[in-house]
Amino acid sequence: MTPNPRTGKRLFQYALTAKGIFIAAFIALAIGVGAELAGPFIAKSMIDDHMLGIERPYYETTTADQAAEYNGHYYKRGDRFEAGEAKGAEIRLLQSGRSFYFIDQPVTNPQGERKFADGQITITYGDKVSQYPARKLSAAELYSFYKPEVPGILKLVGLYCIFLLISIFTEFGKTYWLQSSANKVIQKLRNDVYAHMQRLPVYFFDSLPAGKVVSRITNDTEAVKDLFVAVLANFSSGVIYITGVYIALFLLDVRLGLVCLFIVPLLIVWIILYRKFATKYNTIIRSRLSEINAIINESIQGMSIIRVFRRQKQTREEFEALNDDYMKHQNKMLNLNALTTHNLVNVLRSFSFAVILAYFGFGSISGGTAVSLGVLYAFVDVLSRLFQPITGMVNQLAALDSSMVSAGRVFSLMDEPGEDVTDGSMPRYKGNVEFKNVSFAYKKDNYVLKNINFEAEQGQTVALVGHTGSGKSSIINLLFRFYDPQMGSITIDGQEVKDLPKQWIRHHMGIVLQDPYLFTGTIASNVSLGDEKITREQVEKALRDVGAERILAHLPKGFDEPVVEKGSTLSAGQRQLISFARALAYDPAILILDEATANIDTETESLIQSALEVLKKGRTTFIIAHRLSTIRSADQILVLHRGEIVERGNHDELMQLGGRYYQMYQLQQGSGQASDSIAAPSAAPSPA
Repeated sequence: MTPNPRTGKRLFQYALTAKGIFIAAFIALAIGVGAELAGPFIAKSMIDDHMLGIERPYYETTTADQAAEYNGHYYKRGDRFEAGEAKGAEIRLLQSGRSFYFIDQPVTNPQGERKFADGQITITYGDKVSQYPARKLSAAELYSFYKPEVPGILKLVGLYCIFLLISIFTEFGKTYWLQSSANKVIQKLRNDVYAHMQRLPVYFFDSLPAGKVVSRITNDTEAVKDLFVAVLANFSSGVIYITGVYIALFLLDVRLGLVCLFIVPLLIVWIILYRKFATKYNTIIRSRLSEINAIINESIQGMSIIRVFRRQKQTREEFEALNDDYMKHQNKMLNLNALTTHNLVNVLRSFSFAVILAYFGFGSISGGTAVSLGVLYAFVDVLSRLFQPITGMVNQLAALDSSMVSAGRVFSLMDEPGEDVTDGSMPRYKGNVEFKNVSFAYKKDNYVLKNINFEAEQGQTVALVGHTGSGKSSIINLLFRFYDPQMGSITIDGQEVKDLPKQWIRHHMGIVLQDPYLFTGTIASNVSLGDEKITREQVEKALRDVGAERILAHLPKGFDEPVVEKGSTLSAGQRQLISFARALAYDPAILILDEATANIDTETESLIQSALEVLKKGRTTFIIAHRLSTIRSADQILVLHRGEIVERGNHDELMQLGGRYYQMYQLQQGSGQASDSIAAPSAAPSPA
């Protein structure tokens, strides 16, 4: 799955939900970058204006303010004189080797190679040679010239400490605000994905394993979080930092900035080429991770079957095949990252310094591009800082691509058409159901229901019988509007169900499955399902009415007994009783019993049969039954065969008819009194 170009735009829209915090983080980031990049400028000023400024012209003065004393005279740097202040004779201090020398006259060109011998300092620059009388300065004499620079140096050190504190606080603010805003964005994204999952039609989950859905809601959204936390932090700070670095380079020297511009297009091309390969690998990696989650989920759900049928080896081999493929593509990503992270950054850094040294090294020889030592130091410092954000950005390329692929998977799930959710509810309907000329196919032209016609009035019990695949569950699916028929109409109390919101219809329907699903919680919470409208008294009354009080009385905490996922610690009969109580507590107008007593022992079944009469009273009840003995009292029995109703009537009428229902009933009873016209068991439809 290649990430949709709109993925970035949709992620930006989600980022806007926390735009205030993001803006605060970026402001802190910009301030921090500015404070950090102030360091090289402070160092430049310290070197050029103070440490090497001692070689600038000095003039004799009569005042001791900001002046150095030497041999009973005061000398002050030329740039320290106030406007209109008188200047005396010019002198210079020059360094040769590790010593400084006092020259009692102006120096025309101090640049070049310096040598001291026989009381004279010789300066050689190209073809020019200059000589000046000089006296070596002692340490104390040298310090007297440096002493006026100390206040300025201390001021710069203090300024550097202030900028350092600012960068520390802004770094904390940037990190905190980016993390908190990312958490807020992912919280909304995960909520939206889960909410949309609840809106997806039931048939969507028929073809998508639960483990894959879980992977998209958990793993993929967590990968998107990395985009906002690590990737966004590194790339946004990198862009701002690189911009700041180039501004600093141009402020230091325009030529330096122009020479270093080649790095930007190289970085852009680098990112484009990397993503071209990484996207292919990451798409497979995320897909394999999803499949691994799916097979783990399936294995846990069916662990008992796997062990009973000794499928451990085959299941393990399937898992290992997926895991091996996942690891193979992880290694491909590892190789790609190893080739394109630190190695290339180091090459780019070395190449940049080589270009600069070549350009300014040769330039300084010819005298065409010479720069001060302070500028060169600041430039090297700033250029070194340029590669810090580049390294951070390159190291996050893998996370960037993985996040974009994951975001694409999340958004593809959210793009699946969902059912409209309508707020509110409709008054409780009576439950008069009519199917009129209904035909339905799960797949095009492969009809599983053909021209179904029947009516079920309020208070009636309608039983659906037939072999597996005859269409019983499909009728229920249409009634719940999990699907809509291609032809015909279904009405409740004379109103077309397609004209009613699905949630409103289902609000007054209840279902009891053959294998009921219980959620983690307690017995009481599984009856109410957290609905605040259902009081504790209603929960307990429903449990008592279905006879659950006697069956569940031995549990240590009674109705507050903890229930683990799927109710695996309870017996099939106990789970079924809780499911009956749940249906009764919701007081549905239409009740569906899907082979609800198939997994219940004879004693529990007799207990429930009387409760069923209470449960069905005043309600339209549909029963899917394989055990025909449980539907003898049904008002109407519909016998289905290959999607058509082939017989209808009550039990006595169908037995007198002597057709398909009669054969099925006799086979289940095991009676030897069936007429000779009854087909042998091997030829009769297999009861499911």
